[in-house]
Amino acid sequence: MTRIPAIALGFLALGVLPLSAQDLPPGLESARLLPGWIDDQGNRIAALELRLAPGWKTYWRSPGDSGLPPSFDWQDSSNLADITLHWPAPEAIRSGDDLTLGYHDLLVLPFTARPADPAQPLRLGTTVDFGLCEKICIPANVALQAPDPGAMPDPQIEAALKTVPRPLAQRPLCRLTGIEDGMRLSALLPQAGAEAAAMEVMGHPDIWVSSPVLQSEGNGTRATADFVAPSAQPFDLDLAEVRITLIGADGAVETQGCDPQG
Repeated sequence: MTRIPAIALGFLALGVLPLSAQDLPPGLESARLLPGWIDDQGNRIAALELRLAPGWKTYWRSPGDSGLPPSFDWQDSSNLADITLHWPAPEAIRSGDDLTLGYHDLLVLPFTARPADPAQPLRLGTTVDFGLCEKICIPANVALQAPDPGAMPDPQIEAALKTVPRPLAQRPLCRLTGIEDGMRLSALLPQAGAEAAAMEVMGHPDIWVSSPVLQSEGNGTRATADFVAPSAQPFDLDLAEVRITLIGADGAVETQGCDPQG
């Protein structure tokens, strides 16, 4: 008689099996959508779970100068209006002179799925493209379906939600200057001892942003990064669209927008 591993019995109890080993790329031990639950507003709270082999990593939404951020295609879902991803604070991962932002061992990426019609069932199916790295980096792809939601919140998802970067109480001050092929933004953040940072332009994935250079300044940290648009010329960078994340030993903080420094 075929024996079922204990981890598989746990997945069966939830009504879903992870992808089999022959379906998985190197470095990925399992991949699934956690079923989650329905919140008080009728939204589905669920999560992507990726278990990685020892020594392997995957990337955050803004991995740094190298790395492949995850992308999602939700066309296999039904009655889905939109998805909001809740990214846990990433690790600062150093490999030689490279610094990337990502996750080792386990990624639980929570999300909120809003139904198009709250009176009808919401079915979740996605195809995920992402990067996996050990000594070399490879692109990976998995297609996943979520089981029906549970009756109660999932402690694993709740724990991941607690690691999402905390919002800053006030917007930082920043300086914006033109450079030969774009713009340079320098922001003074009120946290000291940061390990890494990221800057992104919301809604403009075509704008390349360098990994910020960090310097201690007073009781805070100054983060400076270059922004290069497809034109490779100075351009009108809207400070309200810039999202800044600062990662430290005690978690991460985040803000969208900054105020010009006089």
